[in-house]
Amino acid sequence: MIPDRDTMGGLAKGLMVIEAFGADTPRLSITEAAARTGLDRATARRCLLTLVQHGYADHDGKFFTLTPRVLRLGVSCLAAMPLPQIVQPYLDKLTDIIGESSSVSILDGAEIVYVARASQRKVMSIALMPGSRLPAHCTSMGRVMLAALPADQAAARLGAASLPARTPHTRTNPAAVLALLGPIRAQGYAVIEQEVEIGLRSIAVPLQNAHGRTVAAVNIGTATTRTPAQDLTDRLLPALLYVQRELRGLLK
Repeated sequence: MIPDRDTMGGLAKGLMVIEAFGADTPRLSITEAAARTGLDRATARRCLLTLVQHGYADHDGKFFTLTPRVLRLGVSCLAAMPLPQIVQPYLDKLTDIIGESSSVSILDGAEIVYVARASQRKVMSIALMPGSRLPAHCTSMGRVMLAALPADQAAARLGAASLPARTPHTRTNPAAVLALLGPIRAQGYAVIEQEVEIGLRSIAVPLQNAHGRTVAAVNIGTATTRTPAQDLTDRLLPALLYVQRELRGLLK
């Protein structure tokens, strides 16, 4: 644990404000930013105005929005990570062969973060790209990575409260999600059926390094109208397992 005297509280608060923005909250008032971060209103206001002053946010007089400049933070992080550069050629080849979009993500708390993507067809209403986040509990990549954790760690990430529902099919009970992880771990893959978005099904496998530790996950997403459920395991799973084998010796 780093002593408080060696850290910058202002920077930490500014980062909290940046993270308060999301796909569901692209615009925030000062009051909303304060509520989402737990900061007092005056502190949230100073953080937001500092972001505006340095070009990371815009302000229309009431609401604040992040500007494309904030992407520099994520791009710098991704550029420093070897994972995206390693997996991208494999995703490109996979997508060319199967004709479906594929992605690689890592686990960050209770969310997955996309680090690489090869898009063949748009299968979701939102645009997914490196840096995009989705809840781990209702995504195929999230579940295979949660399944790789010790049970107590997976439970801690999900928490005890009801999980957010993205569709009527989303499992929102943490205990129910945890019960799925054992079978996922045993079979080596996870399938999601319209839990992230209506009309979307996906399948994912974990990506492990040479020591057998799961460091990421790779998935294929497809429309329910285009791909029968049986095709996920019959046609798409072998392609994912091939990528998994090819990358095992390359990942750290």
